[in-house]
Amino acid sequence: MTSTAEIPEFPMIRAAGCPFDPPPAARALQEETPLARVRLWDGSTPWLVTRYADQRALLADPRVSADVTRPGYPSPAPLPKGGTGISFILMDNPEHARLRKMVTAPFTIRRVAAMRPAVQKIVDDRIDGLLAGPNPVDLVEAFALPVPSLVICELLGVPYADHGFFQENSKVIIRRDARPEERAAGHRALIGYLDQLVGEKLEHPADDLLSGLATRVAAGELTRGEAAQMGVLLLIAGHETTANMIALGTLALLEHPDQLALLRESDDPALVASAVEELLRYLNITHNGRRRVALADIEIAGETVRAGEGLIMANDIANRDPEVFPAGDRLDLTRDAHRHVAFGFGVHQCLGQPLARLELQVVYGTLYRRIPTLSPATDVGKIPFKHDGSVYGVYELPVTW
Repeated sequence: MTSTAEIPEFPMIRAAGCPFDPPPAARALQEETPLARVRLWDGSTPWLVTRYADQRALLADPRVSADVTRPGYPSPAPLPKGGTGISFILMDNPEHARLRKMVTAPFTIRRVAAMRPAVQKIVDDRIDGLLAGPNPVDLVEAFALPVPSLVICELLGVPYADHGFFQENSKVIIRRDARPEERAAGHRALIGYLDQLVGEKLEHPADDLLSGLATRVAAGELTRGEAAQMGVLLLIAGHETTANMIALGTLALLEHPDQLALLRESDDPALVASAVEELLRYLNITHNGRRRVALADIEIAGETVRAGEGLIMANDIANRDPEVFPAGDRLDLTRDAHRHVAFGFGVHQCLGQPLARLELQVVYGTLYRRIPTLSPATDVGKIPFKHDGSVYGVYELPVTW
């Protein structure tokens, strides 16, 4: 029997010199077995599900729970005291469905498609600023972070002037090595901020998502605390993930000049859309895995997962599974990568994926054509990567042209 000390720790770290690839230890487990025990910060040993087909099956299985408060759930960090501040994405139906449906409308494909001209203007304006500003420049601060922040602020009805406040607190919340009290303080700050905004929308509603939530509060369909918590989730997810994809995707393309040339030299929307899906598959910025707990005994991949045992679906290795993505370690913008699980799968898959796709299509289809000589201003070995975050990316990306 394997001792706890011999079980590998999770999360695992990407190898130095291979910043775009999944951790070698996780890839080794994928080659060896469909399910493997891993050890978390609290000493628990949930199952790591290593292969694509098994992950999709479990994420769609009603016998698997996303409820972070259930015993056995493989939480990446201690829960807030009293169980407060839990997002609806960490709940099961019917509560998950009740809350999710209240913010679904703005993220439908049709509604998001109507935002394309506005997103294009934001991207063009920031590129104008790049070209008129210093050279070299940090692409994260000057472009990758402002673009999705401006978009989500417009959608939610959050003043962009407050971006420094919510960006700093967001960074603390998603930093894996943040102390529980630091994370709790950051969360309280954002909850208080969003609660104040919901209160303002109750008095002076506008055409934005927070005003829609405030209307539901006034109708008794939602508590003010629930509305504020949903606002925090959408604000963090709406700028952190896309910002990291913009910067990390740009670095990956600069490191693969043949693939970058495909984007730079084509105005085909289908190629741009394909490139977005392939970069999402290849990079996997959400590298903590989708976490669940079994509600009943489940037979899968020749193993029995017992009720109460935790499960971690590591999407970074699922998206490199050779059974689904041959030569998956190669970036190929012409690949049909639409089956990737970068946004999860099942009822909990990412609500904001249409908006993320739109933003990335506009960015990847515009930036390199408008600045065709864009290049790194430092060696990739000197770029600081976010190994300490639940969202992977780069802290800064010096570029020149």
